[in-house]
Amino acid sequence: MVFGSISSKYKQVLQQKHIHSHTYHTTMASSAPNNNNNNLPLKPIPGSYGLPFLGPLHDRHDYFYKQGRDEFFATRIQKYNSTVIRTNMPPGPFIAHDPKVIALLDAASFPILFDNSKVDKRDVLDGTFMPSTAFTGGYRTCAFQDTTEPEHSLLKSFFLHILSSKHNIFLPLFRSLLTDHFNNMEESLAGKSKEASYNTSIGAVAFTFIFRLLTDKDPNTTVIGSEGPKLVETWLGAQLAPLATLGLPKIFNYVEDVLIRTVPFPAWAVKGSYNKLYEGVSTAGTAVLDEAEKLGIKRDEACHNLVFMLGFNAFGGLSNQFPILIKWIGLAGEGLHKQLADEIRTVVRDEGGVVSLAALDKMTLTKSVVYEVLRIEPAVPYQYAKAREDLVVQSHDAAYEIKKGEMIFGYQPFATKDPKIFENPEEFVGHRFIGDGERLLRNVFWSNGREVDEPTADNKQCPAKNLVVLLCRVYLVEFFLRYDTFAFDWKPLVLGPTVTIKSLTKCSNF
Repeated sequence: MVFGSISSKYKQVLQQKHIHSHTYHTTMASSAPNNNNNNLPLKPIPGSYGLPFLGPLHDRHDYFYKQGRDEFFATRIQKYNSTVIRTNMPPGPFIAHDPKVIALLDAASFPILFDNSKVDKRDVLDGTFMPSTAFTGGYRTCAFQDTTEPEHSLLKSFFLHILSSKHNIFLPLFRSLLTDHFNNMEESLAGKSKEASYNTSIGAVAFTFIFRLLTDKDPNTTVIGSEGPKLVETWLGAQLAPLATLGLPKIFNYVEDVLIRTVPFPAWAVKGSYNKLYEGVSTAGTAVLDEAEKLGIKRDEACHNLVFMLGFNAFGGLSNQFPILIKWIGLAGEGLHKQLADEIRTVVRDEGGVVSLAALDKMTLTKSVVYEVLRIEPAVPYQYAKAREDLVVQSHDAAYEIKKGEMIFGYQPFATKDPKIFENPEEFVGHRFIGDGERLLRNVFWSNGREVDEPTADNKQCPAKNLVVLLCRVYLVEFFLRYDTFAFDWKPLVLGPTVTIKSLTKCSNF
């Protein structure tokens, strides 16, 4: 059964380009695309930016309202017979000064975005525009800095130090919070509505987990209280609104477009929310801020960076990642649920009832399922960079020259659903990364790098890459130790799925 959300238009494009019929053996053999094939023809990059001002507006309307993002790229691949194209990306006028990008839409070209010797990541976190530094206390936080900037290495080292120093509490802290999460959902299901808001419940877990990891304090003991998720969502919403659509009826499309993409939201509108987050981290995180000062980071700068990591990177990522995880597990059906439950319960039983890192490593299907979720629907679908120099990027079929300073954009869902790499790329295949399938992990890019690579102070890969994978695995373990299966509804909303749990079937044999 195919559960992928990629568009039918894209499937037709792949068929026309004759790249859909590879066998599993061929797929495995080509799992590491050759990005240095000198035999590929050098071609001009096809595509069009259209007329000044009007072209970006036309593309923006196609992207948000007429076609949707998958169809937007698929129609252009078909039109230009290329997976490397020129186009405009939102938000466009008047928020983005220059919306022109070169889009990379396959697994062969996409990894150029990770080569920091060739691309510059300065101020491109959100794409062709950058929110005001007034949202972050006047600082350009680490995520907006390029690897050549001295502060980047210092701040990234600080983040990696925090994570390495707290590795012993990952499992016990997260598992204890999940107990509250599952109890909360069961209480909601037993209430009048007979349903549970998954996003609300797991969002509270994600915020509390990260806050306690950073500060060793519960946010409820600070000025933040239980409002953490709401405060972050308010702060993030004002920054990212130009990149989203609320999915309103068509008659409101132009109204929405004008309201959120004509001028940026001012930082003062959400200053109260941000100040609460800052005060909470500042008062609870004295120890970690002391460590920052020892490393040579100004206390104020460290605190603003921690708030950004807490809110934007960590909460923003995890509060989207877990709904994506439960959505795909739910869509896969009871067959996969039984397989996961059998593996998890057998291993835990053999380990004397202990959920340890050693036990987790024995759960090969569970680990593969997590990687498959990260492949089929990466929580952050976009990557941006500017060419640091004149360079050549290669797709499977051709080579293309990119000039210094041009904006490069990668649409990750097309790269990680590339049929020249993955067999049945739109299908959720839980066992895809078991055994020889592990070789395909080099083509999983969710963390702003290859899954086989590691975050360092000198690259832009997510510092919590391994922690995110671990938390997703632990979540599935705790879930299937308690439940056999579940029923749910979901719908897309803004930047990710909204999940409603309809029922939880208690574990019957553990």
